[in-house]
Amino acid sequence: MMEPKVAVVGCGYWGKNLVRNFKQIGALALVCDPTDAGRKLAGEIAPGIEVEDDIRAALDRDDIAAVVVATPAETHRELVLRALEAGKDVLVEKPLALNYLEGQEMQAAAESGGRILMVGHLLEYHAAVLRLRELVTQNVLGRVNYIYSNRLNFGKVRVEENSLWSFAPHDIAVILRLVGELPIEVTCCGGNYVSPNVEDVTVSCLHFRTGLRAHIFVSWLNPFKEQKLVVVGNDKMAVFNDVEPDEKLVLFNQQVKIEGGKPVLYNGDRTVVELEKGEPLRRECEHFLECVRDRRTPLTDASAGVRVLKVLQACQTSLRLNGRPVVLSDI
Repeated sequence: MMEPKVAVVGCGYWGKNLVRNFKQIGALALVCDPTDAGRKLAGEIAPGIEVEDDIRAALDRDDIAAVVVATPAETHRELVLRALEAGKDVLVEKPLALNYLEGQEMQAAAESGGRILMVGHLLEYHAAVLRLRELVTQNVLGRVNYIYSNRLNFGKVRVEENSLWSFAPHDIAVILRLVGELPIEVTCCGGNYVSPNVEDVTVSCLHFRTGLRAHIFVSWLNPFKEQKLVVVGNDKMAVFNDVEPDEKLVLFNQQVKIEGGKPVLYNGDRTVVELEKGEPLRRECEHFLECVRDRRTPLTDASAGVRVLKVLQACQTSLRLNGRPVVLSDI
């Protein structure tokens, strides 16, 4: 079956990976990038594919069914709305937009036009996260009490967005997927040490109606790289360590029981969970093409992107208020 043809807009830091994947799949028809460097890189990664400097080249072509937007976040709203108005389905990199209202506007435009709008929450297509969702759904961990995520590295330091908006969307998306609801309240604190008003480090705490709590620690001023998600259930605990080359998802049979009125720790076995092979980005790209071809709702559709934006905006508000709690219903 013929794959729908796509145009990738933006061939920079992340866009080049999308160009590579869609080229390898056989779905890439065009790359658009306003910079000489981006167009040169596109020619090297995808030889034989047409390269232009403006998105209009993609919007005017009837043979292109979808547009993939991998440009700076501040351009997402304009480019996505233009593509939707031209009748194209869209995959846009995270975050969907720069605020909750913009995200709602983009979602409404997609729904009114009957178009697919998918957000590149890459971590949700990771084999470890897909398996972890199954374990939580199947109640293997028991009642989930607490989740935390650390996304730390030394660089890449941004000046156009803080570490919350740059790093945390993936972790928020996964936590919301695992919990199945929005938090009722968040707090966020952090600090800027490189550029004024651009936080290099943030810690966000999410409080859910069930009593479950989660925290997300992100930083690009850390001496080592860490990408770890820990889910603590009352029966078992799971650790997803994306830096680990082999044992990326491990189950720990550890629990606390009350005996004689006192907590007693039980340490059981440690199990490495077998995972499907494959690059998460390839899985994401293939899923998008399937949704375009079969008119299916994507896993990370516009509504998922808007939910993440709502949490991000609440965290950003708390950050500006020096960690004061923000209620999600107020956003």
